Amino acid sequence: MNIFIDNKSGTPIYNQIYTRLKNLIISGELKRDDALPSIRALAKDLRISFITTKRAYDELEKEGFVYTVPAKGCFVAAKNTELLREENLKSIEEHIDCIVRLAASCNLSREEVLSMVSFGFEQ
Repeated sequence: MNIFIDNKSGTPIYNQIYTRLKNLIISGELKRDDALPSIRALAKDLRISFITTKRAYDELEKEGFVYTVPAKGCFVAAKNTELLREENLKSIEEHIDCIVRLAASCNLSREEVLSMVSFGFEQ
């Protein structure tokens, strides 16, 4: 599992870890009951604070993406299909916002944009 930290990013490091792990879980690259690296091992590998890594794991657990077994570690939780659906809908809405802005900058009509989207479904 590759997690890269962008120190130049305005995004907090714990959030970068949280987002990367969450995306790996949602995409299915990390599967139910897969073990995550220990908090200490990941902190050491990334050369960051244990507390920063723990915060990312705590957020993932709070949102139901992982569960912790005392003295064993953190594992990927069973996927909550409704939670995943909501996450995907949120992502689609963000992409639509971007499409609308780009379309406006290119003077594309609604019909032209819808035609492009329809074409994408045909592929």
